[in-house]
Amino acid sequence: MRAREFRFIKTSMVGYARELVKDIFGARVLIVAAHPDDEAAGAGALYKYLDKAVFVHVTDGAPRDLVDAASHGFKSAGEYAKARRNELFKALSFAGIGPEDCLEVGIPDQEAGFNLAGLALKLKEMIGMTEPESVMAHTYEGGHPDHDSVSFGVAAAVALLKKEGAEAPPIIEYPLYHAVEGRLRVFEFLPREGVEDITVILTEEEKRFKEKMMDSFTTQAGVLRVFPFEFERFRPAPRYDFAAPPHEGGLYYERFNWGIDGRVWRELASKAIKELGIEGLL
Repeated sequence: MRAREFRFIKTSMVGYARELVKDIFGARVLIVAAHPDDEAAGAGALYKYLDKAVFVHVTDGAPRDLVDAASHGFKSAGEYAKARRNELFKALSFAGIGPEDCLEVGIPDQEAGFNLAGLALKLKEMIGMTEPESVMAHTYEGGHPDHDSVSFGVAAAVALLKKEGAEAPPIIEYPLYHAVEGRLRVFEFLPREGVEDITVILTEEEKRFKEKMMDSFTTQAGVLRVFPFEFERFRPAPRYDFAAPPHEGGLYYERFNWGIDGRVWRELASKAIKELGIEGLL
């Protein structure tokens, strides 16, 4: 893995430019997402500008209670997961990305928080295997427990690499949604002192391209409706205290019966940090 200086532009810009993208993200990027569709919602217009993109999906997108599967006419979690995987392949094909560059961890949807230590170790292995110049991940924002688990898993994987004296790529994160002050907010970073983000205002062509990608996720059409096509946003990942909530007040995912609340998730994160031996390294 080649170490590189992490240079981030503290501004906004209209449209992507390949050389500027390479300057920010590097030539080879590993994109880690919780569910098939998260990567498109957060940064779909970006991918065709990357020299090399490899994707890791942490969950299979199929909750085991089968509520989502049944609502889309599937009789099993496996059938639903396969359909979502095929939607992913279709979406990424528009950016010239094939199934061979789509890796899986295989955790059931909504259960990544119960597998944090194992997730970190698996992501460490995948980073070593793919040798990216940067890793893209969800921000820690309290929108979905699987999203926060990806934020933790990538940060912990990088911490493990550094602990071993290995070169570790910088982490670039993108927001999806949270509910600070009780209101749903989409594509808004929770503020962090000293951390600036870049907003890319998409061109009309980029908007059409991203819309085509998003339309591939037919089972998720209702969910994806909330995401705008006008811009995408990134920032260097700050150091997070995963034992503390991402913001004051209730978390967005605590409104739903997704099998975990913020208190339990943070307890599991604290336990995983000790298990991995990375106290003070995140």
